Amino acid sequence: MPTPPRDPQALLEATRSQWGGHGDLWVFGYASLIWRPEFECIEHRTATVQGWHRSFRMRSRVNRGTPEVPGLVFALVSGGSCKGMVFRIARDRAHAELDRLWLREMPTGVYDPRWLPCRTPQGVVPALAFTLSRRSPNFLAHLDDDEMLKVLRHARGRYGTTLDYMLRTAEALHERQMLDRELARLVHLARRAGLA
Repeated sequence: MPTPPRDPQALLEATRSQWGGHGDLWVFGYASLIWRPEFECIEHRTATVQGWHRSFRMRSRVNRGTPEVPGLVFALVSGGSCKGMVFRIARDRAHAELDRLWLREMPTGVYDPRWLPCRTPQGVVPALAFTLSRRSPNFLAHLDDDEMLKVLRHARGRYGTTLDYMLRTAEALHERQMLDRELARLVHLARRAGLA
């Protein structure tokens, strides 16, 4: 059964309460947060989360698409593992930066915010991550390559095209030597179709 829509403000308050506000705030980035974090951080590290993977299966009707022509963005979906980055936001800036992050990532309350243990070279840190339930109406369980190419050709939202988002994420991961085989396959698909 699909999950009902939720109140983004209530989710923010719950997340703020779970964090507690007593120390610095860590945020896990696995896609655009890596190459366009839009918040002030005092440290960043490579990190891996277990039990979740980066999946290009989330409909975007605002940031990278519209209600009429939905785009796609990455989400953390259960299963596997994911390499990304963790960012540490100083406690005195964290409340304001969390508000800004929420406006960007949670305008419709689509994600399930979670505190995940992120393994870094300097040890494990608990970081805020934006995950997606497979029961969400925004999760696409299957998308064939022809449908993917259609999205990559046409979807555009307030932050630009789905194609640009995908390519910039691939570039950011490549620069950090983070291999994502499915993303590499999709980039190859786009190039073969003359889109990149």
